[in-house]
Amino acid sequence: MRYTILYGAMFLLSGAGLLAIMAAFGLSNTVQSTPAGTLPPGQQIARLQEQLADADAAHARQIFAGAVFALAVMLVVSLLLGRTVAGRVLRPLRTITAATRRITADNLHERLAVRGPADEVKALADTIDSLLERLEESFAAQRRFVADASHELRTPLATMRASIDVAMAKPGPVPPHTRILADRLHDSLDQVESLLEGLLVLARAQHGALDDRVTVSLAELAEQAVEARREEINSLHLYAETAAPADTAGNRVLLARMVGNVIDNAVRHNVAGGTIRLSTEPAGDRALLVVESDGPVLDPGQVSRLGRPFQRLGTARTGTGSGLGLSIVSAVAAAHGGTVSLAARPAGGLRVVIDLPAAAVAAVPA
Repeated sequence: MRYTILYGAMFLLSGAGLLAIMAAFGLSNTVQSTPAGTLPPGQQIARLQEQLADADAAHARQIFAGAVFALAVMLVVSLLLGRTVAGRVLRPLRTITAATRRITADNLHERLAVRGPADEVKALADTIDSLLERLEESFAAQRRFVADASHELRTPLATMRASIDVAMAKPGPVPPHTRILADRLHDSLDQVESLLEGLLVLARAQHGALDDRVTVSLAELAEQAVEARREEINSLHLYAETAAPADTAGNRVLLARMVGNVIDNAVRHNVAGGTIRLSTEPAGDRALLVVESDGPVLDPGQVSRLGRPFQRLGTARTGTGSGLGLSIVSAVAAAHGGTVSLAARPAGGLRVVIDLPAAAVAAVPA
């Protein structure tokens, strides 16, 4: 109703202005004086008729010129008025858009709280506030689930592991098949714990839990990850070009897990005698970590699937790991304002490029 009244008032003012300009032109004096002299009545009548025709023609030209002038003036006025009114009408929508963009997973408690009459804009803002409230409750429930799962699921696993250890530590000889079964159970428990830890890290990264931001050296994290896997890569030729410093800011634990997963993926899916090429480099306001590894030839069109949970390509990659490694990498990078690019190498293997904000940029709060 307010917009209808507003548009009607604008049309009324524009029409009144148009009529006023045309009336000013139409009321101007167009009567020409009759020259003095004595003429026969017939000639005077003919002269008067000629003057009246000229006056009508001049009046018509004035009205036409007035209409064109009034149209041009009111066009400019209408554009200015329309610009002003459109800005006033859309101001609540701009406020809603700006407020919605500011709200992230870390501040879902904020609300638009738009004030004004109960019109369509107010209804839209209230609907968005209701949606944010439901999202906040959902995120809180997921965080509680992650916290509870980390305790409830680890406890029975630890109990099972302790029971196996106690059974194997009993005095007396242990049958060979029992020892083989215990070893298999230990391996299965290790896989379950690794999967559980990966799910918890993935959930934490996806929920934006980035407390304790510090400046982190990607080169240092890469070197530590390589040293932690030194026994696994003793048969591989490793070229670590980490001379150029590349620092970012974020949660050190999550970033270390991200770098470790990339290198672990390069080691796990490599080939005997293969290579791993590792480099870090600053690129303006970005910090890059590039890991290239040998391995089986991958389908370039399917490589992007590796960034999703539980996705593997090819028989060589099936059955190894939990399928969460690169998905954790993508989630941690996204939580830090970065991206991960995956590309299949023509000779075989994978090229992973992690693009993160540099330390000076990443330290600025979003």
